[in-house]
Amino acid sequence: MNADLAIVGGGPAGLATAIAAATRGLAVVVVDKRPLPLDKPCGEGVMPGAVRALGALGVDVPAWGRTPFVGIRYVDGDVVAEGRFAGEPGWGVRRTALVEGLVARAARLGASLRYGVPVRAWRRSGGEVVLETGDDAIRARLLVGADGLRSAVRRDAGLDLGARGRRRFGVRRHYALAPWSPFVEVHWTAGTEAYVTPAGPSRVGVAFLWDARDGDAFAAPGGGVFDRLLARFPALAERVAGAAPESEVRGAGPLRRDVRARHADGVALVGDAGGYLDALTGEGLTLALESARALVDVVADGRPLADYERAYRRLSRTYYLMTALMLWVAAHPALRHRVVRTLARRPELFDRMLAINAGERPISSLGVAGVARLLQGVLH
Repeated sequence: MNADLAIVGGGPAGLATAIAAATRGLAVVVVDKRPLPLDKPCGEGVMPGAVRALGALGVDVPAWGRTPFVGIRYVDGDVVAEGRFAGEPGWGVRRTALVEGLVARAARLGASLRYGVPVRAWRRSGGEVVLETGDDAIRARLLVGADGLRSAVRRDAGLDLGARGRRRFGVRRHYALAPWSPFVEVHWTAGTEAYVTPAGPSRVGVAFLWDARDGDAFAAPGGGVFDRLLARFPALAERVAGAAPESEVRGAGPLRRDVRARHADGVALVGDAGGYLDALTGEGLTLALESARALVDVVADGRPLADYERAYRRLSRTYYLMTALMLWVAAHPALRHRVVRTLARRPELFDRMLAINAGERPISSLGVAGVARLLQGVLH
């Protein structure tokens, strides 16, 4: 089979790339060793920028698996701060529903979707890339790695710098429970955050992110780790007590992944395969969808892949800056508590920070007065 793009990985990043490519008239094939329906550990909060990106791609996420949320609520002990989005809401989306909507759109556009088909090997040959699958060989102008945090394409292309820095892990489960809040809630305690996301009309997702050290009993997601982490949040544990679990516990990590670059000869990386810092700010999916579009525009216009690297860095600048800042604050409990307390007293600052995080306003929009108010709250 011949294609313009051969995409390894049929999750949101790979499917978004396929949809964008098909709308530009490119022939595309998606290969994923996993069968449908696809699931993965994630917080499942789709921020407003990602909702807009899905709309631009023409994706209809099934109503059974999504529900809107109006902003973010921080809960740190007895302090509660609420920030609201300036425009349209975000969505809490069950990952299987998101993939279902993306698959349907890609199929309607004529993309070849091969699930349950492993990639045995790939090689460069005569200006093309050849994928050897369990079915046949696929020849393509470009190989796109959309195969997640542990990307084999990234590794085999020599672009992997591995997991460095803090060892952060994530784990999640869903409950058959009507959402009790129109916000995504972030509950804080030392070394751990809990994320509660409405993921449908009668479903909530509970996810934990935490720092692990060598020898830490929580270092590998699995076993009873979810219940042990839930016990760190007594009020949240009481909320979900008695509710039927609606999914198995899934975990991932370490979360941070560094890359040498997001392209090599005949290869490009999108989504988590292209580098990842942390899930704390919730903007990873927005970046994946926007960078998928940027890559396709570069390929369709016949430009060098170095243009994609520049576009990615522009699109990701705020994500990496805000995520690094929030990780630093989260690592200092006393400081974090003061920040949450200040945001509770000054919700307009929280609203503005959400707009900055989403790339809707520049960092300078916080203003001298805003920075002064934040510092005053932190220092007193």
